[in-house]
Amino acid sequence: MNDASYKLSASPWLVATAIFCTLMIANPVHADCNDRPAAAVDWTDCSKERLMLNENDMTAGIFVNTFLSGTGFNNARMAGANLQRSELVRSSFIGADLSGANFEKSLASRSDFSGANLRGARLVKAEFLRVSFVKADLTDADLSGGDFYRNDFTDAQMSGANLHDAIMPRTTFTGATMKGANLAGAFLLRTRFDNVDLSQVTGLEQTQLDQACGDAKTILPAGLTVPTQWPCSDE
Repeated sequence: MNDASYKLSASPWLVATAIFCTLMIANPVHADCNDRPAAAVDWTDCSKERLMLNENDMTAGIFVNTFLSGTGFNNARMAGANLQRSELVRSSFIGADLSGANFEKSLASRSDFSGANLRGARLVKAEFLRVSFVKADLTDADLSGGDFYRNDFTDAQMSGANLHDAIMPRTTFTGATMKGANLAGAFLLRTRFDNVDLSQVTGLEQTQLDQACGDAKTILPAGLTVPTQWPCSDE
């Protein structure tokens, strides 16, 4: 076979290979939804509802746009996991390691993160309704622009947390540690700060405080005064 005939016969194969490679680059292969829970598992766009995944190692797992409602992740290892736009209705993450996890634009309702490690986690623009963060560690977590209606952060570690422009009506921070937390622009209607030291938070203004609730143990930043309606009723 001469060089010319070789080039002609090889051309279709080369073209097919090039097309295949282009498609692979444009459409990267994701892990199958049937893959077992494991570190770096990719369940993007999967439905993983009402499962018991407690104590599993899913470090750096990918759960983007994944349905996880009713699923249990208690004491699971999920540091660095990506849960953007995931659905977490009545899901449970009690005691889970979620340090550095990404919950941006995720949706949760009546879920439980009690005692979870959320240090440095990203909850930007998340929509969480009646979610429990009791005794959770949210040190340096970013909750900016999120909607946290009636959430419970009782005794949570919130030092350095970014709550800029967060919507938190009727949310509870009783006993929480909030040194260096950013409350600039946060909506605090009937938000409870009973027994909270707010003296070192940033961005808090009197108009916000006047809508919030506290008690005799609430410590205010310099220049702010105790609102006349404190302590608030339990209505």
